[in-house]
Amino acid sequence: MITGLDHLVLLCPEIVSGVAVYERLLGRKADWGAEVEGGGASALFRLGNTSLELLAPAGEGPLGQRLAELIEVNGPGLTTLAFGSDGLAADREIFVRRGLEPGDIKSGQSRHAETGAERRWQSLRLPDEKAGGIKVFVVEPGEGALAPAPAAADAVHGLDHAVVNTAAPDRALAFYGAKLGLRLAMDRTNPDWGVRLIFFRTGGLTIEIARRLSEPEDTGRPDTFWGLTWAVKDIEAAHKRLTDSGFDISEIRKGRKPGSRVFTIRNGTMNVPTLFIAHETV
Repeated sequence: MITGLDHLVLLCPEIVSGVAVYERLLGRKADWGAEVEGGGASALFRLGNTSLELLAPAGEGPLGQRLAELIEVNGPGLTTLAFGSDGLAADREIFVRRGLEPGDIKSGQSRHAETGAERRWQSLRLPDEKAGGIKVFVVEPGEGALAPAPAAADAVHGLDHAVVNTAAPDRALAFYGAKLGLRLAMDRTNPDWGVRLIFFRTGGLTIEIARRLSEPEDTGRPDTFWGLTWAVKDIEAAHKRLTDSGFDISEIRKGRKPGSRVFTIRNGTMNVPTLFIAHETV
């Protein structure tokens, strides 16, 4: 079924400035830039285990108007998890049997604004209410799919984990585990941290579901994105690069996972709480 996390979507007010911010943050150039039918513009960063898509209003059209409205109300930020599939038609049948009520499979394409190269894919959307309020798509890449480029030691090479906040952990367990079929790697309550953490592993990264113990469980409250943790090979070099680039960042410290070291990006990420992490190699 699910092969990994194909990409995440980050809404930003304007594509050129958004790309500039994330090129500085990730330490790499965007791999794709294109106009989107209906008044939008997108840019794609292809990483080792997923992609980050920036999406912004650009010109007249229903999509541009809708994006502008969302940003006006909620500000920029993460909106979408798009999981990868290598057999979308078969997956859709499974989703139907599991009561997820998937939408129809639709074909998509994108043309690079500068080179004219094309990418194609198929996708379907799962209803927000079935996904706990998060926008979730399942995508089967087709012709022109991008391969990740090598990353410098101080640049982001992949996503370590994405965090989703929930007030309904059993709902999240059922959706990501029993219905999407992701592998449950951990379900642990830690009173010292004031949180219950549920980890699902897919495609070399983790979808982390966090439930704050100080808040009551509430199946009527939608899940929300929290933040992203980006992986680098040389955390000292990454820390220096981001400091030199003008980001407000914390000192390097030990991570919660044994053998990991982390630092926090305090602002300038378009409303995405952001952590950088490096793991010791044995």
